Amino acid sequence: MPPQPLAMSSLAALREGYERFDPRAYLQNNYLPPRADFSSEEFVVPWKLRCLAETFASGEICGRTLIDVGSGPTIYQLLSACDHFEEIVATDYLAVNREELGRWARGEPGTFDWSPFIQHVCKIEGRGEPWQEKERRLRGRLRRILPIDVHRPDPLGAPLRPPADALLSAFCLEAVSPDLAAFARALAHAGSLLRPGGHALLLGALGESFYLAGAARLPVVPLAEDDVRAALAGAGFALRDFRSYAMPPALRTGVDDVDGVFFAHAQKPPEA
Repeated sequence: MPPQPLAMSSLAALREGYERFDPRAYLQNNYLPPRADFSSEEFVVPWKLRCLAETFASGEICGRTLIDVGSGPTIYQLLSACDHFEEIVATDYLAVNREELGRWARGEPGTFDWSPFIQHVCKIEGRGEPWQEKERRLRGRLRRILPIDVHRPDPLGAPLRPPADALLSAFCLEAVSPDLAAFARALAHAGSLLRPGGHALLLGALGESFYLAGAARLPVVPLAEDDVRAALAGAGFALRDFRSYAMPPALRTGVDDVDGVFFAHAQKPPEA
């Protein structure tokens, strides 16, 4: 049998690595202090939450359905979104992550405590809403948690009808792609789930080559800002906003080698 193309063999190795992914270790590494420190807007988690809150506050990004591509075991990225959509569809390749999300959505005991994140989002949104109400609303709108494979042209296995009004993806595409070309293809595949004129919001890592999640040491495509811009343009998106954050030395904890974080807001052109 002829040897597999490098990208395919790399993708197979990457999938094998994810079999050791530990959701709880990933959450501990990234969503507890020092990274999840809400005492200052200068820390990375408040920065991410503010990017999302400010973008959704425009009221422009709304509709029936938002798809979160590669949700992982996290819900923080959906807190500002849940006020603007009738339904949020969470997705992940790994069953362990889908199960973690399902337990949180059902309010089962022993799940990760997202209340500091919800309280912070309520604070920056400034509506005086009790945080428990936002938690209840997100749980009510998180109606489907589906398997996804962004390396397939049809990532959900069947077309979503009607297509989504918006996409959100946080720290997924660069972490599941063996190279830049695969990252760009994955972004285009994800974009196929979106209606013409719909919006896409991306959060991701800059300059990262690996991260730890328990026993798993997982490779990441090291992205530069220009790589993200080029991939969005190649997938047919018009860039609306781009922001970046440099990871300060105090938050370089050894669980990854990330240099920074990017936030991008892009829009799929309307049909002619």
